[in-house]
Amino acid sequence: MTAPLIAAPTDPSMNHRTAEATVTVHGPDGRPLADTEVTVEQVRHAFSFGNIGFDFIGYANEEPGAETEPGAAGSLGEAASSFGGASGSGMAQLARQWLDLFNTATLPFYWGNFEPERGRPDTARLLRTAQWFRERGCAVKGHPLAWHTLAPDWLRELPTDGVAEVLRGRIRREVSEFAGVIDTWDAINEVVIMPVFANEEHRNGITRLCWEQGRIPTIRLAFEEARATNPSATLLLNDFDLSSAYECLIEGVLEAGIQIDALGLQTHMHQGYWGEEKMQAMLDRFARYGLPLHLTENTLVSGDLMPPEIVDLNDHQVDSWPSTPEGEARQADEIVRHYRQLVSHPSVEAITYWGLTDDGAWLGAPAGLVRADGTPKPSYDALHSLIKDEWWLTGTTARTDTDGRIRVRGFRGDYRLSVGDASAELSLDRGGEVTVEPVAARA
Repeated sequence: MTAPLIAAPTDPSMNHRTAEATVTVHGPDGRPLADTEVTVEQVRHAFSFGNIGFDFIGYANEEPGAETEPGAAGSLGEAASSFGGASGSGMAQLARQWLDLFNTATLPFYWGNFEPERGRPDTARLLRTAQWFRERGCAVKGHPLAWHTLAPDWLRELPTDGVAEVLRGRIRREVSEFAGVIDTWDAINEVVIMPVFANEEHRNGITRLCWEQGRIPTIRLAFEEARATNPSATLLLNDFDLSSAYECLIEGVLEAGIQIDALGLQTHMHQGYWGEEKMQAMLDRFARYGLPLHLTENTLVSGDLMPPEIVDLNDHQVDSWPSTPEGEARQADEIVRHYRQLVSHPSVEAITYWGLTDDGAWLGAPAGLVRADGTPKPSYDALHSLIKDEWWLTGTTARTDTDGRIRVRGFRGDYRLSVGDASAELSLDRGGEVTVEPVAARA
């Protein structure tokens, strides 16, 4: 007799994201529960659906004004304002919206804001924020350990060998102090442009270091220090430059024997959605290295598109960049197409959308999934329908067979199986045979 099947409907292109297991349900006496009604519901995706968590630093730390007053991000306020982060109002509602859709938070470790005064890092606040997300079932990623942008001003005063030594110490400190809470890091960010970066009044210390010792030795420094400090960490090489220059850099790094755990690919599409053909070609180019792909920074705007002649997105300065009804409809359509394509690609392991709300969005762009007043845009609802409906198994009930078995098929992740007031956790990964014994919750 075939055990009854509990399954979420699945697009065939997503078969590599799903698994099926035959589950034998035992009672307290250790015997299979035959012909018994059980309910199975999904509680978490294995796939990383992420967003930045910059908005919630003040809120997680219960700082005065974090709920109702602007500027609650404290010493990281400039970073939040520059790269995405809400003003502080309506945070409880924003937190509910965030947690109802995403399972991985990226937190800001921009060195100049994290440690504006040498020797006084903002460790406690970021650690509490990371713990806040972990307590709510979310994974956390740190971004970034090494980057030329927002390097601290005091770093420029050091000789180049001093910059290297302080950078080593910075990496060891953060990776060590956050180990077990943050175990995924952008080890180094935007190295293609790093040694020749010139969009600043005074050259920063990291650019000088990379210029003098080279890209690959700088990458080696970041990865080897982080790896030695936390051998189990997942370390990314991340970049916005997705040209052949990045491919050449990756090949040089791999030939040098530097272990990369995943490749970070940024796709800020302020100038318009790339379309499936261009995106597929890009994914396939980087998938050929055999490494997991993390789409680390994704944006789609719901207003006017940035002019195509803009080369550096930071150069586009406008007094107002409103969301429009037409733009919101376009964004909703594009985000579904974008996520469906990324999740269907077998090399992609993680997607991070860059900002939940238009309030404090990077570049002031209407790229959030929620309007500045806290109301969800059509894109939020559309993405929610994908992640928590089409790709999700809601509570479904069936009866076990005469051997106490049911079959469960769905997207890989964590599930809860309930029998009356007793429940058990079930991890649906590679499938096979699983035995569970539901336990009643204590009063």
